[in-house]
Amino acid sequence: MNRLISYGHQYIDEDDIEAVVEVLRSDFLTQGPKVREFEEVLAKYCGAKYVVVFSSGTAALHGAYFAAGIGDGDEVITSPITFLATANAALFLGARPVFVDIEGDSGNIDAELVEPAITSKTKAIVPVHFAGHPANLKKIAGIARKYNLILIEDACHALGARYLDTTIGDCRYSDMAAFSFHPVKSITTGEGGAVLTNDKEYHERLVMFRHHGITKDKSAFVNKDEGVGQWYYEMQHLGYNYRLTDIQCALGISQLKKLDRFIQKRRHIVNAYNRAFKGNPFFDLPVEKSGVESAWHLYAIRLKDAYKRVKSKIFKELHLRQLGVQVHYIPVHLQPYYQQLGYSRDLCPKAKDFYERQISIPIHQAMSDEDVECVISSLMDVLKHS
Repeated sequence: MNRLISYGHQYIDEDDIEAVVEVLRSDFLTQGPKVREFEEVLAKYCGAKYVVVFSSGTAALHGAYFAAGIGDGDEVITSPITFLATANAALFLGARPVFVDIEGDSGNIDAELVEPAITSKTKAIVPVHFAGHPANLKKIAGIARKYNLILIEDACHALGARYLDTTIGDCRYSDMAAFSFHPVKSITTGEGGAVLTNDKEYHERLVMFRHHGITKDKSAFVNKDEGVGQWYYEMQHLGYNYRLTDIQCALGISQLKKLDRFIQKRRHIVNAYNRAFKGNPFFDLPVEKSGVESAWHLYAIRLKDAYKRVKSKIFKELHLRQLGVQVHYIPVHLQPYYQQLGYSRDLCPKAKDFYERQISIPIHQAMSDEDVECVISSLMDVLKHS
């Protein structure tokens, strides 16, 4: 086989291309009507009152933390099994991430360990829906309410997922939820992200933060002098240029129409993998717990003891066979930067063990049935000879 099958990949069709071309031929490339349209259709799909789109998932998390009032000296409880942005966004604002260990099967934060991690400095809890599998929101939301903490979902893997009677992103249990639209995610805008909320004040702060901390809303002005012209605006916060363009939003609108089909395709692949890999002696399969419908951003296998020891060899051999597998993730607290901040390497032993076992094999909506069979046969053959 000559073509690399990546662990994740975008699916772009002619409808997507035409939607982008239409914007390129229009008057607005950015700060135009497609931005608001994308926010409206995303809000409708998820069931949230407000959506603010951002230039990336990282920017979305940064915006959510800012809107929550997280700042110097605060602590933010989260998982070490995540991309760096979840923790970094707290550091951006002078806060300190507090890492809580995970469930060994799902890779999600262990809700039973959250409450013992709370201190007088704790401001927010940020569960990560690892691989698209929702964390235990009901339990964590109860803890957040008990201690008057803000709950922000890092749902960057989980657009299209469901938890109990809710759609991830409707913020039934949380104050805010952040999505990513990177090409390997459920839908893509190239780069992009969004924060969803049902709180008007959070929404207003998110909008300003995305646009340099600026507002043009006369009712919100600090300086209410008579005679202020239509040109007038106020910078009320130190914000950023985290805007998403109309070009990207047009792609997002087109992609969102296909989201249910994309999730269905991912589930089709999961079912094929589960049938083929059931009872194998090499690795444990990813889980989907009761009451949860994963978005299946990743299909994360966990190598058994004998194969965990030769993971590097297995990984290399799979790449030689054109399988673009990946590992998600190196626990954040093990990164050199976080080590310099004083985090113990022994902080989260289950997260470390999960990392040492985990490999993400290809799963995305652009895969053919032939690709799926190739992944199955190549993976099993490599493991048999490891």
